[in-house]
Amino acid sequence: MNREHYENPLITRYASAEMSAIFSDDKKFRLWRRLWIALAESEKELGLPITQQQIDEMKKYAETINYEVAEAREKEVRHDVMSHVYAFGTQAKSAMPIIHLGATSCYVTDNAEVLILKEALELTKAKLVAVMDKLKKFALKYKSLPTLGFTHLQPAQLTTVGKRATLWLQDLLMDYENLNHLLGSLKLRGVKGTTGTQASFLSLFEGDGSKVDKLEALVTEKMGLKKSFGVTGQTYPRKLDYNVTAVLSMIAQSAYKFAGDLRVLQNMKEMEEPFEKSQIGSSAMAYKRNPMRSERMCALARFVISVPVNEAMTSCTQWFERTLDDSANKRITLAQSFLALDGVLNLYNNIADNMVVYEKIIRKHIMAELPFMATEEILMECVKAGGDRQELHEKIRSHSMESARLVKTEGKDNDLIERVKSDKAFSAIHAKIDSILAPENFTGRASEQTEKFIKEEIEPVLKANAACLGITAEINV
Repeated sequence: MNREHYENPLITRYASAEMSAIFSDDKKFRLWRRLWIALAESEKELGLPITQQQIDEMKKYAETINYEVAEAREKEVRHDVMSHVYAFGTQAKSAMPIIHLGATSCYVTDNAEVLILKEALELTKAKLVAVMDKLKKFALKYKSLPTLGFTHLQPAQLTTVGKRATLWLQDLLMDYENLNHLLGSLKLRGVKGTTGTQASFLSLFEGDGSKVDKLEALVTEKMGLKKSFGVTGQTYPRKLDYNVTAVLSMIAQSAYKFAGDLRVLQNMKEMEEPFEKSQIGSSAMAYKRNPMRSERMCALARFVISVPVNEAMTSCTQWFERTLDDSANKRITLAQSFLALDGVLNLYNNIADNMVVYEKIIRKHIMAELPFMATEEILMECVKAGGDRQELHEKIRSHSMESARLVKTEGKDNDLIERVKSDKAFSAIHAKIDSILAPENFTGRASEQTEKFIKEEIEPVLKANAACLGITAEINV
């Protein structure tokens, strides 16, 4: 660790080595060489005077980058792409004249960027699906466990712990669908030349536009994508960067919602994130079990959520064919968005795999509120037994108000049911009251909804991404 200079905590503390490697210089420069080889091969196939020896020599050094030569050259010429063309040419000497033939810098920079985004999106998708699998198992395990529902953060009708987990799953399902659409629509910048007109390539092929089209199709295929943008300026449209960060933001929003809910539940002592045996919750208060992982999820997610505004401004200010104020900016925003979200999903996977549920506390909280919620059921049962609805309604309203007053002003337990049991007006249903108050009677179709949603909407996603289901996440700090 370098302690004398700033190091990015996304690398040192939060993101996985796998995601960090995707945005490494080594990955980028190897892609540049692959792109130069794909261009040379395609140009040769279409009749340009390029020899197999030249291509073979390029392939020989495709993975062996002479960084010291490139770095020394960049200090002289102040141009990263031309420095690497030069460095590549000092190795593949016979190919020096045809490396980068007809291309502009954005041929390698932008096409490599798209390929890097694709790989990063695929890793993000894998971790997202792994979270979905863990939440699925949790939801099914607790599909029938009643818990207080909350609207406006106030106790409302009962739901189940498992049904609540499907709300977190539903958010992730929407994110998965958006991510899948983005991956399916990714396009290379293609072989477009300096301002996107393909003038240099048209000249190389002596005015034969069909060969220029074929060149672009060949390069796109060799690099593993199905399409390239039909038209561009010098760069691929920066709206793509906005689309990418918007999808990342949506995933971060879902993670933030989950982590925020869990933090509140941990405050209520109903659920808890994993807490390791030697973990310290507070330096001053030894008893505390702070939701540190959930809080970190929210902190990192907030950063990811904020980035699309930055990319929107970049997209707005790409005057005409291109401005350069995107370059320095996107070196920060794209990589760091993925790295931060990777940290979020690592935490989400870790927490979802080890959440603790305190069933007795949940039931205690239910029974503190359920008597108020059960008044309609009690009333109906009494009416069925021959009671006067108006008279009974007034009595139960009076008991409810007094019980609520004692709870709020004197801190007493909810005694509404005891009041009803001791009131002769409700004697016809005294023997039924306990069964009426069973929390399971108040969760509606929560259990069935959980099963149906998982079977019809989640299982097909998990089946289609079976290779992702075993992913686990190690938390560094």
